[in-house]
Amino acid sequence: MRGSLFAFLGGAFITLQGVANSHISQDIGTWQTATITQLTGFIGALLVLVFVRDRNWRKVKQVKPLYLIGGSFGALVIFSNVTAFHKIGVTLTIASLLIAQLCLTFLIDSNGWFGVVKQKMSLPQFIGIGMMIAGVVILKF
Repeated sequence: MRGSLFAFLGGAFITLQGVANSHISQDIGTWQTATITQLTGFIGALLVLVFVRDRNWRKVKQVKPLYLIGGSFGALVIFSNVTAFHKIGVTLTIASLLIAQLCLTFLIDSNGWFGVVKQKMSLPQFIGIGMMIAGVVILKF
């Protein structure tokens, strides 16, 4: 239950962040928006980290270097979302974003990439993704 709540909140915050970024980018540009968003996100996370005084920083050397660049994808996420918001609107952007996430996670899970436990995918999962894609097509028209 708690995991679902955090997933719901994460989805809501992604949408709110996208709307805010879309407005910021109209005034200063998309890459500038990505920079400001990443910076304020870093400052916010750093303040929380300082407040909770988590000492896991000492373990950072145990993380594979490839995974340490994961945060840089955030700039591409912001740029892509802001551009999509301007081109196709909020609803289609978020719907397409969710489908892209599902399709990629489907591939990651079914192939066991990045060290995740391999999951067997069956017909219901294919039908679910197909229905979501059909829903976006219906939204578009």
